[in-house]
Amino acid sequence: MSRSSLEFKTTRTFDKSFTALPPNIQESALEKLALYENKARHPSLRVKKLEGTADIWEMSVTRNYRITFQREGKVVLLRNIGTHNILRRKPW
Repeated sequence: MSRSSLEFKTTRTFDKSFTALPPNIQESALEKLALYENKARHPSLRVKKLEGTADIWEMSVTRNYRITFQREGKVVLLRNIGTHNILRRKPW
C-alpha cells in the first residue's frame, strides 16, 4: 500500500523570507520539511499550535528558526520562516 505525500504550497512572504536566509538555514529548513512529510510528530520538529490562532502552527528548523504553516488534509501552506521573532509579528 503506497502512502500519498503532502503537497507543500508557499505564500509570497514565505518565499521572500526563505530566499533571504543563509544557505545553511535553507538546507536545514528543507530537511525539516522532508522530516515533517514523513514523520510529522517527530520530536525534533517541536510542532505546536501558534498561541492565539485557530489553525496556524509552528515547527522548529533550528534552535532559533521557525516555520509557520497551516494544514488542511494533505495540503500544507507554508506561511513564513525566520527567527523566533516571526512568532511575535502578525500575520505569522
